[in-house]
Amino acid sequence: MKLTALFGLLFLTLTTTAQPPGYDDLKILYADEDFEKLVSKALKYTEKDKTKKDPNPYIWASMGFYKISLSGTDDPDFKNAFKDGLKYVGKAAKYDKDGTAAAEHSEFLSEFHLAAVERIINDADAGDYQKAFSWNIKYMKVSQNPAAAKMMEGACKYRNSDKSGGNNAWKEAKAMLEEVKSIDDWMEADKKLLMHAVMKSAQALADSRQNDKAAELMNQYSPWFDDRSEYQSVYNQIVNG
Repeated sequence: MKLTALFGLLFLTLTTTAQPPGYDDLKILYADEDFEKLVSKALKYTEKDKTKKDPNPYIWASMGFYKISLSGTDDPDFKNAFKDGLKYVGKAAKYDKDGTAAAEHSEFLSEFHLAAVERIINDADAGDYQKAFSWNIKYMKVSQNPAAAKMMEGACKYRNSDKSGGNNAWKEAKAMLEEVKSIDDWMEADKKLLMHAVMKSAQALADSRQNDKAAELMNQYSPWFDDRSEYQSVYNQIVNG
């Protein structure tokens, strides 16, 4: 009887320790808006043997970094908070083989991806294609649909006087997009990046007096963006202008 109880206790212990942690401590820190401590504790989980291959603590770390980046902190330890957030989202994706963690944190990931894309677009709109390129390369590593970032890479390289590199990136992007029948199931961030990448690419070609290629590019992807006023405005300028 005692032996049976001992085995039962041992089994309970083993099954309990085999279960992944619920990270209630991280959830509490996030709710309390103690984001610096959230980052610190989440990163400790990424170093433990039992949890270092669990994508969840990496996502919690990125959530903390993202919130810190919005706070305007002047703490030198977090001067690259947004960039660090991108890094840990990438690490999470590496271990999230079945997409379970991404599904659980879909609301955050959607917001975070969109914030990253906004940085790329804003820098491109400001004419700082070098900075846009830098953010775009980082985003490409975490994007679920890297063809959008590859198209933007073409625009950035072309504007940065690397016309050969720009043309090669556009060629790669088009080859990737040939496999895409619809973008309906894409994240909004990737849809938005692709739309702006096509517009920026077409404008770059038009500015180089390659109007036919610019119009062809706008026409090629117009069916995906015919309900978006921004796209239609540029379309009218380039195709009907």
